[in-house]
Amino acid sequence: MKLYIITDMEGVSGICSEEQVKRESPHYGPARRLLGADVNAAIAGAIEGGAAEVVVNDGHGGGFNLVLEEMDPRALYERPNGGLDLMPSLDESFGGVFCVGYHAMAGTLNGFLDHTQSSASWYNYFLNGRRTGELGQVGAWAGSYGVPILLVTGDQAACDEAREFFGPVETVAVKQGIGRQHARCAHPEVARGQIREAAARAVSLAGKIAPYRVDLPLTVRLEYYRSDMADAVARRPGTRRVDARTVERVVEDVRLLLSF
Repeated sequence: MKLYIITDMEGVSGICSEEQVKRESPHYGPARRLLGADVNAAIAGAIEGGAAEVVVNDGHGGGFNLVLEEMDPRALYERPNGGLDLMPSLDESFGGVFCVGYHAMAGTLNGFLDHTQSSASWYNYFLNGRRTGELGQVGAWAGSYGVPILLVTGDQAACDEAREFFGPVETVAVKQGIGRQHARCAHPEVARGQIREAAARAVSLAGKIAPYRVDLPLTVRLEYYRSDMADAVARRPGTRRVDARTVERVVEDVRLLLSF
């Protein structure tokens, strides 16, 4: 079985400050290694669980976060190519997707660093009327290929969100958010052991967990923080202005869910 792993960074074990996920911060370098260690644990578990091939997507901030020399050589590695190619090599041949290091959608109570794409401008994002975050976006994209989400690791709020969207998938809560800016974390070694064990179990869910699917045509609605943020987007062809801060677009392909 082929297994696809897509990563984020806010939900990685040991990350408890926003400074750790900013490239310009002195704390970012050590945080990259925390990310890599969580991903390596997921790779090891996937292979132990029976995955024959693992592809890892370095998904935080467009990629270039993983230190490849420190990554498990049994996996293959890629990064997203903008919003129109969220998971470049994912297709129907994969048995499942793991989301490693994820966070909850914008506006989630006690979600550590909760946001949807942009903490600076995106206020609410909806797919067919359902408020959705980055986990739901990944699930919908994978579901368009018939591929289910099997594992989510991150803070407790992200794990709760994953079960709400995807059902009884494997989850590993490596931290508990205390408001948005603080988290109480498990020790990284403990968290990695839990990730490895959950990843091995998750492989066996392939064929038992239904893919997350959204109906087409897909109505994508984005509410910005301020009206001027919506002004320029509202002028783009195919975009409807809903109100001062909100724009909407109807698309025929799930892979256009980030076409704003």
